[in-house]
Amino acid sequence: MKSALIRIARAMIGYFLYGVGIVFTINAQLGLAPWGVFHQGFSNKFGVTMGTAVQVVGAAILILDFFLGERIGWGTIGNVYFIGTFIDIVTNLGVVPVFDNIYLRFLQMIVGMMIMSFATYFYLSAQLGAGPRDGLMVALTKRTNKPVGLIRSAIEITALTTGYLMGGLVGWGTLIMSLGFGYFIQTTFKIFKFDVRQVVHRYLDQDVAYLRARFGNSESK
Repeated sequence: MKSALIRIARAMIGYFLYGVGIVFTINAQLGLAPWGVFHQGFSNKFGVTMGTAVQVVGAAILILDFFLGERIGWGTIGNVYFIGTFIDIVTNLGVVPVFDNIYLRFLQMIVGMMIMSFATYFYLSAQLGAGPRDGLMVALTKRTNKPVGLIRSAIEITALTTGYLMGGLVGWGTLIMSLGFGYFIQTTFKIFKFDVRQVVHRYLDQDVAYLRARFGNSESK
């Protein structure tokens, strides 16, 4: 129980930090990462908040992951709901400023990427399942038998193009975040000596099997 609570706490810290980091990059007004452009475009197109857009898109991808045969974790579901919730909470509180100065805006975007890289470490180290967008990348890689880099690029180009057509903001920040965010994550993982290849996630089907075995044996007795 103690271990489970610690993992849940790590995941929640990750979701909160990711929401904060996204608001930093939005308020920098220099352009968003490909999925951010898509979420912002969706938000503009359908008149919903950015957080709601993240939740709706994430839920749709989660369903797609399931039908493509990807395993779902509690953390995957939490990723869909809580990040969007925290985005809206932080935005409504108005605690993240909007600067006119271009240098401060650039700094704000960098800080946003730093925060999101720490968030990625926290929710992945909780080992409760990766985000739905990562699951889609894995699922399509398995289905198409194409290199993961090609699949990731194709997904992000599609998200970016669609989001831009719906009114999402594309700018120099989009290029910087697309090329630089991976390095921020890599540096954060090195700081915490975290090897993502050694992560063993806990999935819903494992918990279902555990409960069936436990309660099934109890009933048989």
